[in-house]
Amino acid sequence: MKKVILKEFKQEKLNQLTAIYGNDEAESLYHWLVEDVLGITKIDHHLKSETEFADEKLKDFEQKFDQLLKQVPIQHILGYAEFFGENFHVNSDVLIPRPETEELIEWIIADFHKADEIKILDIGTGSGCIPIILSKHLPKAKVFSLDISQEALSIAKHNALMLDTTVTFYQQNILKANQLPTEVDVIVSNPPYVRNLEKAEMQNNVLDNEPHLALFVKDNDPLLFYQKIAELAFKEKNKPMIYFEINQYLAKETEEMLREIGFSQIGLKKDFRGNDRFMKVQK
Repeated sequence: MKKVILKEFKQEKLNQLTAIYGNDEAESLYHWLVEDVLGITKIDHHLKSETEFADEKLKDFEQKFDQLLKQVPIQHILGYAEFFGENFHVNSDVLIPRPETEELIEWIIADFHKADEIKILDIGTGSGCIPIILSKHLPKAKVFSLDISQEALSIAKHNALMLDTTVTFYQQNILKANQLPTEVDVIVSNPPYVRNLEKAEMQNNVLDNEPHLALFVKDNDPLLFYQKIAELAFKEKNKPMIYFEINQYLAKETEEMLREIGFSQIGLKKDFRGNDRFMKVQK
């Protein structure tokens, strides 16, 4: 056992983190790690001047802290990300769920919480966060999901099992599909949409640790996933409604492309940061 003076311990760790992440993020990362690994809450830092830790626990904390200093995402270090009040297993094979995507899900739940036997298809499942949360909050819905990556599907299936939800998963490259894998009423997709020219805006911990396959598109064809999904949906007899998460810089271009395909009702919604982020599309 080792005695630790919490005030000194916190200040030492914050000094190291702040040089990399800035004040607010450093504070958040410190408290997340120290609570998850050592069981010390923010309140404990005020109520306890010192405490004792087992040597093994401190060693585990220091190893994980060193990874933080190397800009490994804390979600990868701890093995989970919180999303919509649930913990999702994540690793370098899937994107870490973003808080903006919660707003996309909220929009769908608000539109269909009274619907019976609705069929929903998520395209590009990653960790499975979108279809799993929809399945939990729309219990009458049948939820399907697809991804090109077998590794991502393994993570998504694990999360569906751990969170006690029923989602049917398909492995498929949507860009090569001639039709949707099943007839549905709603399509939701948060596909790759970051252009290579936008990489400079991204943090190194994202660029170095998250799958580029799920993030980036070519500068000269940034809407290829949206176009393909919209074309497949438009061919369907029942014309499913589409919910997209989009590139904030390409809202106008995305809308123009959708109208060219034949969709006439297109709703644009901003995220909590005020960026053009979501579209609801109907024929």
